[in-house]
Amino acid sequence: LDWLTRFTFPEEARYSDFDYAKANAKIFLQSLFANGTTAAMAFCSVHKACADALFGEAQSRGMALVTGKTMMDRNALPTVHDDATTGGKDSEALYQAWHGKGRLRYAISPRFAITSTEAQLKVSGELLKSYPDALMQTHLSESPGEIAWIKTLFPNDRDYTAVYERFGLVNDHGIFAHGIHLSESECQRLHEAGATIAHCPTSNNFLGSGLMPMKQLGKKERPIPVALATDVGGGTTYSMLATLGEAYKVQMLTGYKPTALELFHMATRGNAERLRLDHEIGALETGKFADIVVLDQRATPVLAARQELSQSLEDMLFALMILGDDRAIRATYVAGEKVHDRLSA
Repeated sequence: LDWLTRFTFPEEARYSDFDYAKANAKIFLQSLFANGTTAAMAFCSVHKACADALFGEAQSRGMALVTGKTMMDRNALPTVHDDATTGGKDSEALYQAWHGKGRLRYAISPRFAITSTEAQLKVSGELLKSYPDALMQTHLSESPGEIAWIKTLFPNDRDYTAVYERFGLVNDHGIFAHGIHLSESECQRLHEAGATIAHCPTSNNFLGSGLMPMKQLGKKERPIPVALATDVGGGTTYSMLATLGEAYKVQMLTGYKPTALELFHMATRGNAERLRLDHEIGALETGKFADIVVLDQRATPVLAARQELSQSLEDMLFALMILGDDRAIRATYVAGEKVHDRLSA
């Protein structure tokens, strides 16, 4: 949490300026394309101008993007505060301006319960009820310190998940980042609600948050859908290939050995399903948008040497996720248009 105060919040304050937000939105989207990401879910800053800038840049590129302005009215720097009323009104205005425009979707975005008052969480739940085709994104159970703080802020709620439940934010449109330290009761209730946990291995490792137990979340009797995310605000890479490799290492430390095919599915069709975009992306199928990444399995001398030993598709994908990064992205296409070419970048 100190990370937010020292680094994140001061930078986010600069995004009140539309021109600054627009310039950095261009850098952000091009960084995604250069790393082979064609569609994304992202948090904007608390400022409406930031969301307008990012939506506009994504629309001009024909990109599928799910985002929303962060709602945050306490426990942050005053320069990045909104309040329950203005946060709700700005979110509603952004939904009406951008949701369903081209390939854009709106996500109601209370940052997390620590930085939203009960009044703002109530507004967030009311927005989700009023606009049931919107998504909702927030954070859940990232670190022990965060969970302890939640207990002091919401002493009458049984656990962290219950805070969001009380305000109607736990349903099948909810994407909850992290989910590292969930109790069995929380897992059961998240399963019943159809909510998604977004696994963010590079930021979890960088910040020492803990190891997200994917096998525990995926128990057969009450599986919770899991997405894979870079969490670039606290993470260390835009590369989904590198993120796949980190996810593999984290799961190995929890005693679970995922296959490369399983992880690549999570990052492609799986993520599309979690964002309710699988009708248009996530697979090479007739009628879907041509959002395509061309991978170079011999992008570096080491990767090329390793691929000489590959005997199956599983082997090739495993090498890419352990040794690959942005250099392995030969080209990226969004809706059939080339948006990145490594040789001409």
